[in-house]
Amino acid sequence: MRSKGSGSRRRRLAALLGATALAVTAGGALAAPAGAAANVDFATHCIPPAVAGIPPIDGTTTAIITVDDATPQVGDTVTVTYTVVTPAASNPTAISLPADIMTPSGKVALGGAQTGDVTVAGPKKNDPVAGNAPFPSFSMTGTFTVTTAGAITLSPGDYNIHTSYILELDTPCTVTSPPAPVSETITASDAPNPNTRAIQLGSASGNPGDSVTVTGSNFTPGATVTLAGRSGTNQTGDTATTTADASGAISGSLTLNDRTTTGVVAYEGASWTDGLGAGPATYTVIDDTPIPDNAQKLTTTVHAGTLSMSQAGDTVDLSAVDYGEGGASSGDLNTVTVQDFRGGPAGWSLTGKVTDFTGPGAKIDAGALSWTPACATEAGSPSTCQAGSAGTVGSSGATLASTPNGTLTGGEFTVDAQLSLNVPAFTPPGSYSGVLTLTLS
Repeated sequence: MRSKGSGSRRRRLAALLGATALAVTAGGALAAPAGAAANVDFATHCIPPAVAGIPPIDGTTTAIITVDDATPQVGDTVTVTYTVVTPAASNPTAISLPADIMTPSGKVALGGAQTGDVTVAGPKKNDPVAGNAPFPSFSMTGTFTVTTAGAITLSPGDYNIHTSYILELDTPCTVTSPPAPVSETITASDAPNPNTRAIQLGSASGNPGDSVTVTGSNFTPGATVTLAGRSGTNQTGDTATTTADASGAISGSLTLNDRTTTGVVAYEGASWTDGLGAGPATYTVIDDTPIPDNAQKLTTTVHAGTLSMSQAGDTVDLSAVDYGEGGASSGDLNTVTVQDFRGGPAGWSLTGKVTDFTGPGAKIDAGALSWTPACATEAGSPSTCQAGSAGTVGSSGATLASTPNGTLTGGEFTVDAQLSLNVPAFTPPGSYSGVLTLTLS
């Protein structure tokens, strides 16, 4: 028989530690509608730390799964957020627990077209928990790569609440009857086959009426392929056809008369498409028009330039935060100007990655920096700038802005971003610095 003194000591120790034990209300599981992110309830079996002296308790967890892309393609990486809206756990003591002692982790179960588990984890961040009050909501994130096309379901799985308060303690909570109800469904599609068609010309210029040999590869075997002249983004009236052989190779000749010709393309189908075409390969029709008496022929040349960037400054002072509170330290990226004066078919991409923020005896992880990019295109530019997605920058990097490939690209662009560094509440006071490196390619 356990002595009264032993039981009292255990209760006092549990109160001192604020152990993550459970005080729950039993309830049934409610399924969420398929195809819609929604809160779901599921029966949960939680095991408090042994030091708490509390037996396992069966209760109900309310959770929701969300994703950053509900219609990915095979090969894409999807970011999953598992939010425990109402944990099956409460502070079992009358002792208040301080902020930022809870570090959650868990699993998200995949079903349907793709099965498996996604490992998710959350930051060590929580509001203070009053005595006998419910534990607060928390979120965990993770990623997975889409491997199969079709409907993929996501259900909340087991989770664990780790607390760091005097002792390191864990409270694992498992789904009583797995899988839990589906909270989100995404629809994955097959990635389009890359277009690897390519052409080469026998010469880069000729007089009006000259023929140029066009060879190519990776066309559909047996397909009829149109050869055509281009004037900028417009097709000229100079066309011919050839047939791809059993290996997808083509060989034909095209007579070019249009003096505005800038290139030659080859494509399958009734008209040009990026998915079934190749080129343009550069070609110039030499203007041999006779010069009338008492006239002068004027000629100019446009030289291709370079892809370059400049920035308005090299330091950013983020807003200060208070020790014990932490939170968002925000600021604005110095404006970056991108000039694409190449005049070719290639677009560009501007990416950034950041180091850890180091300070007096501590550091803030690079993953704590996020941004919301913005990009503007100067009027008259052939390309249109596309801002990158808002989200984490981190040491692995993210896209700040880009322009797509096209028949003729170029222009001038200004790129900005709102920056936010999530500073942990009890980061030692002082100045912390990290280096954000931008790469234009």
